[in-house]
Amino acid sequence: MRLQGKTIGYFVAQEVEDLEFWVPVMRLREEGAKVIVIGLTTQPVHGKHGLEMTPDVSIQEAPSADALDGIVIPGGWAPDKLRRNQGVLQLVRTLHAQGKVVATICHGGWVPISAGIMRGRKATGSTGIKDDIVNAGGIWVDAPAFREGNMVWGRVVEDIPDFCRELVAAFAE
Repeated sequence: MRLQGKTIGYFVAQEVEDLEFWVPVMRLREEGAKVIVIGLTTQPVHGKHGLEMTPDVSIQEAPSADALDGIVIPGGWAPDKLRRNQGVLQLVRTLHAQGKVVATICHGGWVPISAGIMRGRKATGSTGIKDDIVNAGGIWVDAPAFREGNMVWGRVVEDIPDFCRELVAAFAE
């Protein structure tokens, strides 16, 4: 259990990609991490494929960056909703500034783009956000998953195993 004692925030919102939420959450918990699911509200949300998720806390009630070891941002259409919330963006900015893990997969990269932390960074995600990454000053990399500094990147659902390996390794360090 390499992540015993770690507390990890995990964002969720309507139309999240179900597998990009559930698989990494289960993998982090399997390694002993305490995962706190953070929503825009505490109302249940439904993923793109119909699975239901209930946030533990709303963004207003979320632990401070000081209480977290990092954050994970899954894809689907949820990131488009999350990036419109100033509390979400501020938490991501603060965690990043503290050198803590900020991890995204698929369309999750929209949140760090909107948080203004992309310039000069290598990034991947769905090809649907490639132009957004480049226009935000990021450097597009077509790879299943990788880490650069405190950021972990995953491309798409099919790359979840690679993403989970990078995610666990980043939090274990």
